[in-house]
Amino acid sequence: MNLQASWLLRDSQPMWEKDMMAIKPWWVVKGQDKKARNYRRWKIPPYLPNNRDLFVLTYGALVAQLCKDYEKDEDVNNYLDKMGYGIGIRLVEDFLARSCVKKCHSYSEIADLIAQVAFKMYLGITPSVTRNESSRNEFSLILDKNPLVEFVEELPAGRSSLCYCNLLCGVIRGALEMIHLTADVTFLQDRLKGDKVTEIGITFLKKLEEKKCRRKK
Repeated sequence: MNLQASWLLRDSQPMWEKDMMAIKPWWVVKGQDKKARNYRRWKIPPYLPNNRDLFVLTYGALVAQLCKDYEKDEDVNNYLDKMGYGIGIRLVEDFLARSCVKKCHSYSEIADLIAQVAFKMYLGITPSVTRNESSRNEFSLILDKNPLVEFVEELPAGRSSLCYCNLLCGVIRGALEMIHLTADVTFLQDRLKGDKVTEIGITFLKKLEEKKCRRKK
């Protein structure tokens, strides 16, 4: 597959979104790999690393081309967020169909679902979740490993404000909006900018009443 950025961007965003959706994993397992089945809390389909590598290389070519097309980092960041949003609103249907998740009753459960199921399903990683003790609607995803920067050592020269992985924020925001949850999703820390960890902040903008699950006697 030709991964040159000129080919990827020949048809602008619709072409890119079509390519992104085309590389989603196929979760069919016929009893061959028992370790691929995780039934701890949610049913997590097996993850195929080859698709991730293709995604990472394709994404790197895209960001490189955007840096050539736009002089301001803010414009690149907005483009990546907008693109991610478009992917998220389409990806959520695939996610719900394949993960067989149950209804969440709190923001805490939603944050865990994003980290333990969604990230594991599509990127092969499981971020840790931290919660703002003073607020029930603010969470952070801490990424020990970030596949999108696997082949990136540092940001391009003169691009200190570039949010290289801003596509992820758009994906999360778009997916949440499709299930009627508005959220502000931003990068709080980034290893490419010299921070010790990569941290994505999620602030839910609507209050959700946490319901306690009552067991039937």
